[in-house]
Amino acid sequence: MADSPDKRPPMELRTLLRDARDVIWTARRRLALGLPLMAVNRLAGIVLPGTTKYLIDEVIGRGRHDLLWTIAIVAAVASSVAAVTDYALARILGLAAQRAITDLRKKLQQHVQRLPVAYFDSTRTGVLVTRVMQDAEGIRNLVGTGLIQLVGGLITAVIAVGILLYLSAKLAFMILGALVFFAAILYWAFNTVRPLFKERSEQSAQLTGRLTEGFAGIRIVKAYGAERHEARIFAAGAHKLLRSMIRTMRVVSGVGALSTLLVGVVGMVVMVVGGREVLAGRMTIGDLISFTLYLALVVGPVAQVVSIGTQLSEAFAGLERMREVLGEQREDAADPRKRAFGPIRGDVVFDDVSFEYTTGTPVLSGVTFAAPAGTSIALVGPSGSGKSTLISLVAAFHRPTSGRVLVDGVNLADIRLSDYRSEIGLVPQDSFLFAETIYENIKLGNPRATREEVVAAAHIAHVDEFADRFEDKYDTIVGERGVKLSGGQKQRVAIARAIVADPRILILDEATSSLDSESEALIQDGLNRLMRGRTSFVIAHRLSTIRNADQILVLEEGRIVERGRHDELIALEGRYRALYEKQYGIAANRFVNPGEELADLADVKE
Repeated sequence: MADSPDKRPPMELRTLLRDARDVIWTARRRLALGLPLMAVNRLAGIVLPGTTKYLIDEVIGRGRHDLLWTIAIVAAVASSVAAVTDYALARILGLAAQRAITDLRKKLQQHVQRLPVAYFDSTRTGVLVTRVMQDAEGIRNLVGTGLIQLVGGLITAVIAVGILLYLSAKLAFMILGALVFFAAILYWAFNTVRPLFKERSEQSAQLTGRLTEGFAGIRIVKAYGAERHEARIFAAGAHKLLRSMIRTMRVVSGVGALSTLLVGVVGMVVMVVGGREVLAGRMTIGDLISFTLYLALVVGPVAQVVSIGTQLSEAFAGLERMREVLGEQREDAADPRKRAFGPIRGDVVFDDVSFEYTTGTPVLSGVTFAAPAGTSIALVGPSGSGKSTLISLVAAFHRPTSGRVLVDGVNLADIRLSDYRSEIGLVPQDSFLFAETIYENIKLGNPRATREEVVAAAHIAHVDEFADRFEDKYDTIVGERGVKLSGGQKQRVAIARAIVADPRILILDEATSSLDSESEALIQDGLNRLMRGRTSFVIAHRLSTIRNADQILVLEEGRIVERGRHDELIALEGRYRALYEKQYGIAANRFVNPGEELADLADVKE
C-alpha cells in the first residue's frame, strides 16, 4: 500500500529549492531573454522618480524653464520603454510558464501510467488527476510573473536603496532596519504557510476524488436514493477543506496586515525625520520628494512579496506533492537492465507461488501448475478464492510474494514488461471503453493494425451486427466508459480488441458474463477461434463455458484443491462436481453414469 500523502513528513526546503531550480532550468532560454528585458524595464521605472527632483529643485525652485521639455521627454521615453518591456515580458515569460506546465504534466502523466497496479489500488483517481492538472499549474509562478516580480522587485529595491543612501544615509538606515525586521517575519511566514498549502491541496484532492467517485457511480446513487448520503460526505470534506483554508488565510492575512503597518511606520518616519532634515537644510524639498518616490520602489516590492510569497508557497507545495508521486518507483524501472525478450511461445509455469496484498494475509499459497504453450487453463472457485489474483500475476500486474512465474522457462521478473505485455490479450469482466469511436477502441489492441484488420476482428466478435446500425458505423463515439453501448456490446468490442492484438497469452475474465444467451452463442465460435493456438487463462462462473479446457484448476482459499479436465473432475466426485451440481441443481444420485450425463447437460443455461 502506498503511504498516505498526509502522513509523509514535509520535505526539506533545500530539496524543494533544487526541484524549483530544475523547473526554472527547463525555461532557461526564455528566462535568459526575459531577465535583460526585466533589467531594462526596472531601470526605466527608476528614471521617473529622478526627474521629479530636477522638476522641483531646478525648474520650479531655480526657474530653469529650459529643462522642462527635456525632463518631460525623458519621462515619456522612460514610460514608453517600461510599457514595451512589460508587454514583451508578459508574452515571453507567459509562454515559458505554459510550456513548463505542459512538460511537467506530460512527465507526471507518463510516470503515473508506469506505476504498479498496487499504487492505483491505494490511491483515488481524483487525487492523481489533481496531481497532474492542478499541482503542475502552480509552477507558473516559478517561471512566470511571480519569479519576475520577485527578482525584478529585488533589483529595483537594491538600486533604489543605493539612491536613498545617496540622498540621506541617516534616513535610509532607519528605513532599512524596519525592512530587515519585516524580512524576518516573511521568512517565518513562508515556512509556516508552505505545509498549510500542502495540507489544503491534499484535502482538496481527496474531496475531488470523492466527487469523481460519486459522479461515476451516479446510477447507483440514484437507484438507492443515496443523494443525501453523498451530500453529507461531500459537506464534511468541504468543511474540512474550509478549516484548512481559514488557517492558511490567517497567516497570509496577518503578514498582509504587517506589511500595511510597515508602510505606515515607514511613512511616519519619512515625514518626521525627513521634514526635520529639510528644515535643517540638509535636504532640499526635491530631495525629500524624490526620496519618498524611491522609497516606494523599495517598500512596494517588499509589500508585494506577501502576494508573491503566497504564490511561490503554493508552487513549492505543488512541487512537494509532485515529487512524492515522481518518487514512486515505476513498475518497469528495472527494464533497461534486462535483456530483450523475443516473441514468446506462451509456456507458463507457476512454481510454488504465494501472494499477499497485505502482509500476513495470504491470497495465494503454494500455487504450482504448468500451462504448456497453446493450451487453455480454466480457473474455477468461489468468490475470494484467488482467481483474479492469479491472472493478475499472469498479466504481471503484481509480483509474487514468494515463488516464481516462468514464461518459456524464464522468470517473469527478468523479462522486460514492454516485451511481455505486447504478447498479452485481456478481456476483463467489466469491459472498459474510452470515450472514442468503436474503431479506435478496437484498434487500441494493436495500434499498427490496418482498418481491414480491425473490421475483420470486429466481424469475428460480431461487433458489426450492432455497429452497422449506427449512422456513423465504426466511427460512432461510444461515450464515457462506453455508456452508449449495452453491456454485451461493450464485451464484444473488448473481445474484438483482443482478437486484433493477436496475443500469445490470452486472459478471459468472465468474457461472456455480460452477454445474453443469443449473444453468447454468436461469439463463442469467435472466442474459440481466438483461443486456438494460444495459451489461454479463463475465469468462468458459468461452468458450461469451460468444458473443453485442457486443464481446470479449482481454487479455494488461495490453494489449488483439484485439477484436471471436465470429465475427470466430474468422475472425481469432489469440489468441482459439487460446484457443478449446485449450479445446475442436479442431484448426483440421479445418474447411473454421472460424468456422461452431466456432460450432456453442460449446455443448460443458468
